Amino acid sequence: MYRERRSQLDGAVVWTQSRAPAGQSRVLPDGCMDLLLWDDALVIAGPDTCAHLVSRRPGTRMTGLRFPPGMGPSVFGVRAHELTNQRVPLGAVWPERTVRVLADRVAGAPEQGRALESLAAGRLREEPGDVPFAASLTGTVARLLGRGRAVAEVAGAVGLSERQLHRRCRDAFGYGPKTLARVLRMREALRLAAEGGPLAGVAVTAGYADQAHLSREIRALAGVPVTELLPQESRANRSTPLPSGSATTA
Repeated sequence: MYRERRSQLDGAVVWTQSRAPAGQSRVLPDGCMDLLLWDDALVIAGPDTCAHLVSRRPGTRMTGLRFPPGMGPSVFGVRAHELTNQRVPLGAVWPERTVRVLADRVAGAPEQGRALESLAAGRLREEPGDVPFAASLTGTVARLLGRGRAVAEVAGAVGLSERQLHRRCRDAFGYGPKTLARVLRMREALRLAAEGGPLAGVAVTAGYADQAHLSREIRALAGVPVTELLPQESRANRSTPLPSGSATTA
């Protein structure tokens, strides 16, 4: 059973998955990073560039905090591209002894999602250090790219060259602005289609040239035709669960 709620952290989402049947699910890229409690271990889910299949064991339970695009590096202290398409133990980037204490605290909390929020909020209150963008600029870049603005236009809006924007997007989001724009456009198209809109109209609204363009792009990012994906998309876990049996690879 999958559930989610809006987080106390601006733009973030807390999600849980419990009593999941054995099988596989398709996890789609969303430009986000997650902090997970998985089998009592704290794990980072890096940003994905394409979908991957996740094998589930019977009864697997996960709790996750999905950050909005660009927030993850400020929490983890790691540039996003270093974790693209990866699932790594939190102890790989923070002191292991500290992570063991935090994992025990989160696992033993009456509401594990709240404990994850508290952990992340504490990190965000600390000295930010060398972050790729100020939070306001991160949101601006994601918002403009999500609206279909050209990369050159977005770079100008935040006072950067296109090369500078590309480098900072890799640091903040895990990939360059063109890939981020494709991912955000796909998510918007699937949201519109899940609401029952005809694909031809969805393509135009989401910024594709036509329905054929939408179909090609979604197949490239999701690995399956849009018609196969939609029934799952309307009810599936939209966060980033871990592959069964491994906490170190995507």
